Amino acid sequence: MKKHILLAMVAVVALVPLWAHSDYALVQDIAYRDTTDAYCQERCVLDVYYPTRLTDVPVVVWFHGGGLVGGNKFIPDSLRNSGLVVVAANYRFMSKVSIDECIRDAAAVVAWVFEHGSEYHGDTHKIIVAGHSAGGYLTSMVGLDKRWLAPYGIDPDSLWCLAPYSGQAVTHFEYRRRQGISELQPTLDDLAPLSHLRSGVPPMLIISGDREQELYGRYEEQAYLWRMLRLNGNEQTELYELKGFDHGQMAEPAHAILKEWIEKNDKSRIFYAK
Repeated sequence: MKKHILLAMVAVVALVPLWAHSDYALVQDIAYRDTTDAYCQERCVLDVYYPTRLTDVPVVVWFHGGGLVGGNKFIPDSLRNSGLVVVAANYRFMSKVSIDECIRDAAAVVAWVFEHGSEYHGDTHKIIVAGHSAGGYLTSMVGLDKRWLAPYGIDPDSLWCLAPYSGQAVTHFEYRRRQGISELQPTLDDLAPLSHLRSGVPPMLIISGDREQELYGRYEEQAYLWRMLRLNGNEQTELYELKGFDHGQMAEPAHAILKEWIEKNDKSRIFYAK
């Protein structure tokens, strides 16, 4: 059974990470789309945080939240100093472009990482796409709907892991709002992750806050996504409910779940030493 209900997490680790003593560098505002459009030039940039003394390490692509209308890229503190490459990206907002363009930006970021991740000491066979809220929605759309990465010749099934944090599984509420549909009236169309269920999906960590404190019915959306992915044969799909954490608070303990998964599945190096 891969469904987990977690209480507030307090971890005491007596071992010292081998990568804790590595040096890290941050390169900011790299353009990931070749365009003359001023708004795209402003928003379609990313930061890369990477260990300078390690090579072939996992890469986390991180998409910020903000309802597809706000927010900015950042390197989550909990993913720093963890022996990982972290790529944090901005994307365009629905105030100026269609939801399709938001998803295309996310796909372009993932394609950029496939092409350039090794230049920053990353292993492009170990790319994890993750994000919180709107970023979780983008994560699921890029990972489940193959049309977005197809222009780059990339099959999303080659991703190492997908980790949507409190992301929508139905059609995003901002898109519905612009159609005059209430946030409390879910719809399923071609822009819903649930519309792209199939077998062969990369391992997924579907993480939600407390169902009683989450935004709208976010836990229930994610629980249904988990169930239907499992019924489609994706046995490596896991569901976590973080008891006591609301929509905004849940990202911090979710990072711990993601790092634990990486440490469990990265067999190419030793993460801890006495």
